Amino acid sequence: MSILRFTGYLAAILLGTQPAMADEKWWPSPWGADDEAGNTNYMTPAKTLAATALIKQGVVVKLGHDYHAEMPIPVGRVFALRIPGAPTSKPLGSNRVIYNDEFLTAEIGQVGTQMDGFGHMGLTLGDEADRTKMTFYNGVTAQQMMTPRGLIKNGVEKLKPIFTRGILIDLEGGLGHTLAAGYEVTVDDINKTLAWQGMSADDIQPGDALLLHTGWGRLWMVDNQKYASGEPGPGQAAATWLAGKKLVLVGMDNWSIDVMPNKNAPDIAVPAHITLLLKNGILLHENLKLSDLASRQQYQFAYIFTPLPIRGATGSPGSPIAVY
Repeated sequence: MSILRFTGYLAAILLGTQPAMADEKWWPSPWGADDEAGNTNYMTPAKTLAATALIKQGVVVKLGHDYHAEMPIPVGRVFALRIPGAPTSKPLGSNRVIYNDEFLTAEIGQVGTQMDGFGHMGLTLGDEADRTKMTFYNGVTAQQMMTPRGLIKNGVEKLKPIFTRGILIDLEGGLGHTLAAGYEVTVDDINKTLAWQGMSADDIQPGDALLLHTGWGRLWMVDNQKYASGEPGPGQAAATWLAGKKLVLVGMDNWSIDVMPNKNAPDIAVPAHITLLLKNGILLHENLKLSDLASRQQYQFAYIFTPLPIRGATGSPGSPIAVY
């Protein structure tokens, strides 16, 4: 499967055409009709203190990939860094100081490790040209939310910093194989892996960050074409189960969380995005590097990430960390 198929999947994500899922009203949010922070509202002092109790050794693990032009990037998207002048300045002062600045051009979505915010994904509940029927988190419409220069509602700057308990579910280890493109992660897979780790579903608490390690991320910078050709991920049933856990976020070692291709529901675009992000206020962290945690069998840790407060943005780049 080619990188062009990858672009086709992204087109499905951006269009968000979900006729089978579009007639269910998912708003107002349990956090209130005006809420724009979703389940980051679970980030309380008590939740932070509970996460710090998991830090025993002081080990910090970076969960994000380096950003550079050679990383897997969808066709038509850009990551370009330039240093004008190289060095940028002429010598300054009697001590002849020089400096460098950079110019960075990039999209956020699917460009390296990044988090989807609540302005990213919506459903069209009427005519495809009617902005009053294009509906996003908490019932906010495109007419209310969108401008060419950014969002005026549901922007990523409205999210609260995340400092919480992280749980790794090592599906590759628990199931005994690397999950392939098109493999639909099931609730049974999750429960089986939790048991293999000496845990159970009851260990998952509201406000936790849940990370699913499939092994697909091992292809990053090894076989970018294959990495982009599809991915394992949760289908509708597992997404509904995850939503019931009231998580702050779900993260994976793939580029879009959802199973691609979705063989069991080929006409439904990105059901995990719709169920988790749009309808339940659960953020999605994509293109994570989870192999280090898996190899260390470190299944619980403090998960720390502050979205870049880019006013009006639909998501955020940046590398989360796990501390244990």
